[in-house]
Formats: sequence, C-alpha cells, structure tokens
Amino acid sequence: MGKAKNPRRVAENEAMAKTRMLRTSPQKLNLVAGMIRGKKVEKALTDLTFSNKRIAADVKKCLQSAIANAENNHNLDVDELIVAEAYVGKNLTLKRGRPRARGRFGKILKPFSELTIKVRQVEEQA
Repeated sequence: MGKAKNPRRVAENEAMAKTRMLRTSPQKLNLVAGMIRGKKVEKALTDLTFSNKRIAADVKKCLQSAIANAENNHNLDVDELIVAEAYVGKNLTLKRGRPRARGRFGKILKPFSELTIKVRQVEEQA
C-alpha cells in the first residue's frame, strides 16, 4: 500500500550524475565540461586526467560516478558509453569584501557551481 514508483528522469539507455557546490565559477567549469561533451567516456576520462585546470579533478569524479551509475544501477555496457550531456548551473555565491581607500568597500564574490553529466549507451557501428 506504498507510494507508486517514481518514473525515471532519463531514458532507458542513459544514466546521470550530479555534483553540487563545486567551488568555481560556472564560466570556468563550463570550459572543462565542454571539453568532454560528445566524447567516449574512456577518452573523456583521459582528457580530464591530463588537464591543467584545477576543477578537472572534480569533473572527473562526477563522470566516474555517472559511469558507475550506468554500470551498477542500469546495467549498461561501459565500453559503449558516450558523454551525452554535460551542463553547468549556478549555485550560491559567498559575498566577501576588502576595505579600500577613502572608506570604501571592495566587493569580492566567491561563486559556487553545479555540474550534471549524462552518459548514454550507443552501439558501435561496425
């Protein structure tokens, strides 16, 4: 007599992972997310491993989580996965400041972001 099961938010051949509260601006995070969009997950993981961007390690962690969700929760084949979507959203912004000359106040904004990665299983063409 429980509640009905929630419908899936993604298609049957997809899996998703979301990371919130990443300490970087959405603009900088989107540069790294754009680097992996549409690639095979193996190539995307390699690109993130050797990227010079600081946030690339957190993006890699989110991608590995999406791959694990696909494998363990949805029984998808890891070798046939591609990064279908990788999109970035804004989160909260810490407001900090610094005293400036003549009694003024310099505003310092410390933004946070969130990242959503969807992986999709596609059959390889022979």
